[in-house]
Amino acid sequence: MFEKLTDADERGQVGIGTLIVFIAMVLVAAIAAGVLINTAGLLQSQASSTGSDTQQEVANQISVVDAVGTTGTGSVDVDDDGTDETVDVVTDLSITIKKSAGSEEIDLTSATIQYTSDSTAKTLTYATATSGTEFATSLESTSGQEDALVNSDERVSVQLDLAAIESNGAGLLTGSDATIKFVDQSGATSVYGVSVPNTFGDKDYVIV
Repeated sequence: MFEKLTDADERGQVGIGTLIVFIAMVLVAAIAAGVLINTAGLLQSQASSTGSDTQQEVANQISVVDAVGTTGTGSVDVDDDGTDETVDVVTDLSITIKKSAGSEEIDLTSATIQYTSDSTAKTLTYATATSGTEFATSLESTSGQEDALVNSDERVSVQLDLAAIESNGAGLLTGSDATIKFVDQSGATSVYGVSVPNTFGDKDYVIV
């Protein structure tokens, strides 16, 4: 079944061939191991980065302490009949916020606010003064800074000019609702619902 080699030269050639095949197998195995190690390291680094980003999106939360609206009146075509009516509106909104326990530092200058009501949908960015596309902040507590939330005991007021934001040019009408979605620098979102009372009475401001 097997050929019997009696020549010493032939036996030497077979041995060299086996050695070459063995070395080739070792080289292939080493290259494959190198590729696997490199791939495993890359996947580990990517998984660590993804896990960190996911943790920030889950942990970084903005909590709303309270929200106060400034009342006023405006001329609004409520019935879409081409005739403006004088109605009660919330012209400005001040939202006092803090960072939740366990959240990392939240940079408000890099944050955005998605404002949505029945008639308006806008994305607002940070600025030193409010406008129809920008929100501003001010310090509400005795410590901290007005454009960032570092510690849980710090309070910052976020101001929105609803008269400029709302498409009616007057503000948020009585009995209306709006959604305020805060999106911080890590992409984490916090949602707060604004509900305007049906009547203001003689108040200059209302809790919304």
